[in-house]
Amino acid sequence: MEESTTSPSKVLHLRNLPDGVTEREVMLLGVPFGKVVNVLLLKHKNQAFLEMAEPAAASGLVSYYNTVPATIRDRSVYVQFSKHQELKTTQGVASSVQSVLAPGIVGGISSPGGASPSSVALEGALPQQGCPNSVLRVIIENMLYPITIDILQQIFSKYGSVIRIVTFLKNSQFHALIQYSDSGSATSAKAALDSQNIYNGCCTLRIDFSKLSNLTVKFNNEKTRDFTRPDLPSGENEAVAAALPELSAAFGIPTTLLQSPALANLRTALLTLASGNSVQGASGGGLPGSVLLVSNLNEKMITPHVLFILFGVYGDVTRVKVLYNKRDSALIQFKEPHQSQTALSNLNGVMLYGKKMHVTHSRHAQVQMPQAGSNEDALTEDYTNSPLHRFKPGSKNYQNIFPPSATLHLSNIPDGIDEEYIRTLFVSTGGTVQNFRFFQNDRRMALIQMGSTEEAIAALIAMHNYKINESNHLRVSFSKNPIS
Repeated sequence: MEESTTSPSKVLHLRNLPDGVTEREVMLLGVPFGKVVNVLLLKHKNQAFLEMAEPAAASGLVSYYNTVPATIRDRSVYVQFSKHQELKTTQGVASSVQSVLAPGIVGGISSPGGASPSSVALEGALPQQGCPNSVLRVIIENMLYPITIDILQQIFSKYGSVIRIVTFLKNSQFHALIQYSDSGSATSAKAALDSQNIYNGCCTLRIDFSKLSNLTVKFNNEKTRDFTRPDLPSGENEAVAAALPELSAAFGIPTTLLQSPALANLRTALLTLASGNSVQGASGGGLPGSVLLVSNLNEKMITPHVLFILFGVYGDVTRVKVLYNKRDSALIQFKEPHQSQTALSNLNGVMLYGKKMHVTHSRHAQVQMPQAGSNEDALTEDYTNSPLHRFKPGSKNYQNIFPPSATLHLSNIPDGIDEEYIRTLFVSTGGTVQNFRFFQNDRRMALIQMGSTEEAIAALIAMHNYKINESNHLRVSFSKNPIS
């Protein structure tokens, strides 16, 4: 056991590690601070030694983790200087450690602008996906909050010089290509950030190396940016450019200032705020907001309540309108724009009552309520004050948003309810129950696996808020994992 008064050293002593911890997990604690040269695990003691290349890197690591506690698998890890000045391991151990580190990490994190040998070898080449190079492909899952180029640049620049970023939507998911000045920095960023959350419980980064070795950026705006060319034009379309005078008048900001590439994010935010009025985006319709258009629905089964329950898994739905002249389509309004994006990302293309839903952003800024007594009255519902909203301030539900799956998570189960009772309930929804399991330490919660994802969706719609007794209503959501 190390003493807390140990003098500074390149070698760090880590305690309280989780069972089964790997060299890679330990190494990732050191990567942001500099070159990692060795890792030695003491698995039987849940401890490890981590050797940095430079004393300054080790000092920075200790200083940082004294302020922000280090964690591995949600377990606090205690970090301090070791009494050892270097780790002396056998060649076999050293080789084992090096084998779990990516080449860019073994070589250390290159300083901004410096090219590692591997990046020189890759310049101008077109590597296959998965080969280390200077361009990362980033997909953001469970994106509950908007992510901008500036946010990405702030996060990724901690690992080297970010020179270009390109963002786009593909299959309703947010993608970004991020180019570093060298492949070593890209490798280090991938190792440190892959599978990490930008915000607590959401906006998860999935990172791979891109097939591209270089990005070509023609415009500096909210979608693309070349940080080496601040002189590039914004390239915004005529519709947006025509809206700038109106934005200037509405918000009191000079048009010349709004045209600046440096204010691209502000311009986008103002356009979004104004999208419910006369300002329109590139497609001629309102920019993505809080309203979704859902089509190809089963007319015989769809009601506002059905859509409220299903789409309410991903955000607080305030209004639903089934279109009177097109009963296989509906408008769904959310409390916040990011909630509508989350619903779109998770539900577009999903099978509901035998038909594949198509979900897109609507041009409408809000869903209008019909006049009382009109033909549309029964097809439109206002849920603004519904007690069934899942995302109240401070709710942990933001951390438990998952795509539709055959396995459902059940909660708020009262005492005395057994497995047979719950199986019978869910069979009554028209599906088959494949598996069931109460939580071992809390029988108020359980997992139930239906015969298919489509059956699980129908069961969730039917059983969420089901009244079991006077004081308990069943809560149903999609589970992250199947029953093992």
